Amino acid sequence: MTLPDTAADAGARTGAGTGSASASGGGRGLLSGDRYRAELDDGRELYLDGKRIEDPARHPAFRPAVDALAALLDLQHDPEHHELLTWKDPGTGQRTARAYQPPRTLEELRLQRRSAEFWHAASLGQHGRSPAFMASIAVGVYDFRHRLEASHPGFGANAEAWYRHCAANDLVLSHALGDPQIDRSADPVDDPDLALRVLEENDRGIVVRGAKQLTTLAPLAHEVLVYLSASFAQRRGERFVVWFALPLNTPGLVTLCREPLGAEPWGHAHPLGARYDEQDAMLFFDDVLVPWDRVFLLRDADLARTGLGRINAWSAYIGHVRYRERLRTLLGTATLVAESIGVDGFRNIQEDLGRLASYAELTELFLDAAEARAARTDGGLLAPGDTAASRVWSAEVADDAVDVLRRIGASGLLMQPTENDLAHPRLRPFLDRYMRGRGIDADRKSRLLRLAWELTGDGFGQRQHLYELVHRGDLARNRINLFKRYDQGEVRRRLEEFIAAPASAAVPASAPASASTTVPASAPAPAPQEARP
Repeated sequence: MTLPDTAADAGARTGAGTGSASASGGGRGLLSGDRYRAELDDGRELYLDGKRIEDPARHPAFRPAVDALAALLDLQHDPEHHELLTWKDPGTGQRTARAYQPPRTLEELRLQRRSAEFWHAASLGQHGRSPAFMASIAVGVYDFRHRLEASHPGFGANAEAWYRHCAANDLVLSHALGDPQIDRSADPVDDPDLALRVLEENDRGIVVRGAKQLTTLAPLAHEVLVYLSASFAQRRGERFVVWFALPLNTPGLVTLCREPLGAEPWGHAHPLGARYDEQDAMLFFDDVLVPWDRVFLLRDADLARTGLGRINAWSAYIGHVRYRERLRTLLGTATLVAESIGVDGFRNIQEDLGRLASYAELTELFLDAAEARAARTDGGLLAPGDTAASRVWSAEVADDAVDVLRRIGASGLLMQPTENDLAHPRLRPFLDRYMRGRGIDADRKSRLLRLAWELTGDGFGQRQHLYELVHRGDLARNRINLFKRYDQGEVRRRLEEFIAAPASAAVPASAPASASTTVPASAPAPAPQEARP
């Protein structure tokens, strides 16, 4: 059936969700696990395997992941962690999640890092789109508010009100960037279904139709922020350029889940997949009304392209915190596996483990560098230094990081008994005799090797690995952008001077223009740089 391409013909939706649809109003404060579970039962149109899911918090496919998030959210209320994981907004006096704090000093930026380190250590680096990650994007939208306001009066105020609404209610967010995979060689101008588009503008807001692909955490989030990835930010058609945010229970917004990755139909436990499968989803916008107070950018492709990097400055930094913990988890698991099968003393194994350790250490140094190069934005916040090169490196080493564990575990990753096997009286003597390890019994060894399998080989492990390869954007494009941005002026000048005369001629030494011949014994730490516009 061919759908009409105007909202008037289609009959535009008239709602924008319940309760949290307004970008203003009193906040509910720090989120608890119980409140989080209850708020997911909000009437959203959510589908899994051809069935509508009424309450994801109670559905067996989602309940373990919801419970894992809820347990982490409860830690915000624990007196032992309260100061690290929360902050008091001086404007409202309200306590909210640390991740929603707009950092204005280096100490505040480092507190965001420490808070994220706590979260990601508790989840073994498996929560790629954790609430801490997504809250930092809301901070980025807030920081970019002045540029949004300059583009269209009112849009910056909308962005600020939305940020304050999210922070005051400690909302769990998702974001949607990519277009559906239909025909990447075609242009949405010629086939509008290739991208989300604005059908109509009226006195209530804009009406949008289309889809967004692979929206991580959407089935378990309160709201979704919709904007454009770098590949799609420069549009020929203005109707395809839009930023907005909506509750996931907005009428006409349909969420379709992919296959859950934590199922255990045969007793083979998948604890990582059960607890940390964030779920990825397609979002279908069936002529959805977006109220004007939820629109942040419209028709301005140049600003959308510039804004992508600006609003993601803090999330890229937090993403490195998460990746460091994932690398540490891979290293720790690989070391335990090597010890359990008696190969930890082999030179080639130690070399592999050393290389994996270097990846974890380098990620730590990248975070330190981002702090050392922190710069003041025109929005007044302190943003981490550019992480573009370290994000390229992270994708480049992702294959090898997983391969180290896979090579050490080898066939042992595939063949391990279940808990029911371990409890069977006929099987147990064989397992104790033939499936034990060096200094480790069959029970712990089987659980260790099954953990390694989850990190490297089963559906969850493969999903996590694919995430590392694609979530930072197209690797080739990112490398090209690095090349185009890298300042070669100084070294090119010296090289051009070097080749200007015949090789036999004496070439005088030429000091770099930025070089200094004296170094103070104790130089003070540099002040934060001003960010480039």
